[in-house]
Amino acid sequence: MPLYTTDALILRTYKLGESDRIVVFLTRDRGKKRGVAKNARQSRRRFGGALEPMTYGRVGYMERERRELVSLHYVEPVRSPLAAVDADALGYVGYFAELIDEWAQEADPNETLFRLGASIVDALAVGVPTERLARYFEYWLLRLQGVYEPDPTLSEGAQAFLAAARTVSPYGLNDLAVSKRTLGELEAAHRALIARHLEKDLRSVRVLKDMIGGGGHGAR
Repeated sequence: MPLYTTDALILRTYKLGESDRIVVFLTRDRGKKRGVAKNARQSRRRFGGALEPMTYGRVGYMERERRELVSLHYVEPVRSPLAAVDADALGYVGYFAELIDEWAQEADPNETLFRLGASIVDALAVGVPTERLARYFEYWLLRLQGVYEPDPTLSEGAQAFLAAARTVSPYGLNDLAVSKRTLGELEAAHRALIARHLEKDLRSVRVLKDMIGGGGHGAR
């Protein structure tokens, strides 16, 4: 079996047996994969904090034909959301990861989605305000999946934010003038679209509401 090495984003993990973990990760060139990380629950030496959601790194894994799970050999973290400057960011990490997980297809390469996720990790690390980043991420995710529906009832401020989002990188969000009310308006609109197309509510949204009291912390 060949050892594949590629850039990847860790999306989620869950327990397997007494000592292992299943790791869901999005690769740059081979789509979403699910792999077994042996002894990841018993020893941190092999994987350490590299299995946190939205960790960007280099992974090595082996894959057999007709096997659903790959064997994850290592994860070398390059950037981690744990290094985020904005304290609110950690509350959103699971949300970003769950959205990517829901839309990424198994073994279907989607480099554009991968690059969007990686850019979010970079922006978190340099302290881009998290609420702005979340609205930007939702907008671009919906557009990339071809399900974004322009809403003519949005306020001028919301329309202006979306117009700017089409032309700036996540780093440019620092320079946008946007109110807490506008961000709340976009949050409601985007999450309604997401729930409609996924046909369910996201677990991470409920977690976010518990963590930040349901109203967010506003723009900075």
